Order: sequence, then structure tokens, then C-alpha cells
Amino acid sequence: MRSISVLSSALVSLAALGLATPLAVADDGGTQPDVTSFGFTVSPTTVAAGGTVTLSSSECEVPSVHVTAPVFDNVELNEGETASAQVYPDAKPGAQYDVTFDCNGEKGTTSLTIATGGTDHGTTVDHGVKAGLGGSAGGTDPALMVAGGALIAGTLGVGYLRLRKRRTDG
Repeated sequence: MRSISVLSSALVSLAALGLATPLAVADDGGTQPDVTSFGFTVSPTTVAAGGTVTLSSSECEVPSVHVTAPVFDNVELNEGETASAQVYPDAKPGAQYDVTFDCNGEKGTTSLTIATGGTDHGTTVDHGVKAGLGGSAGGTDPALMVAGGALIAGTLGVGYLRLRKRRTDG
């Protein structure tokens, strides 16, 4: 009976540790936007191959921002104005490409996803997929890590007390 109690306590401890470990090593996979002194956007963030995206920037100290991406021709934005870029028709559906905005040597990057299926060019898909994570984790949260650590410590403590109580009872 004692070995069953010790075994169940050990299994509960290992399960708690296994559940808490992914939180401690989770990485955002590059989903957090770049922090720059200027603002920039690509709209829509998901577009069909051959579709058109709108590029904009703001608060750049120089009058122009250079925009580059492997799926459309280079674009130069003048301060306060937007520009359109046509995505190459042979862009790979489901692929995600980096769009880089360069303001006087300071660079910011955001993602552009090529939509899968359909032939409707320029279709906007609201709330596109976060590629790479599969929605499994959004980053590390200190409060969750502390809560996980407390659960592990509590489980180990209960197992220890049960084991000690068994020794004194027998």
C-alpha cells in the first residue's frame, strides 16, 4: 500500500512538472512586432498570390521609407502617404514572408502571409494565423510560471508529508 502511495505521488509530481515545463521554455517564435521609433503597416496581412497590399509608415524623420519583400517589387513611401504593391502571382500559398521597412537605416519587419486556396485576388482575411506556434503558446507569463512552480512545490510537499505519515503509522 505504501509503495502505491509513493508511486502515485511521484506520478502526480512528474505530471505537474511536465505541464509546467513548456511554459518555462516557450518562445514567441518571432510573433511580437518589431519596436521602432517609426510606425509601419501592411494591410491586409494575408493576401492571395497576385493580390494587392497597402503599405504605410508614419513618424519617420526622413521623407521616405524603403519597403522590401521577396514577394513584391521594392517600394518607396513618402512620409504620410500610402502605396500599393502587387504580390507576385507565383507566391507560394500558405507561405509567410517578411516585409522590411527601412527608415534612415532603422529597420522594422512584419509578416505577410499568402492565402491558401481560392482565386479571389486581394482577399482580406481577418485575424490571420500565427505561423510557427500553432496557437499552443503565446509567450512566457511570469504569473503562470510562478503558479506552475507553486503547484509543483505543493505536489512534492504533499507527497513528502504522505510518505512521512505512512512511516510513523507503520
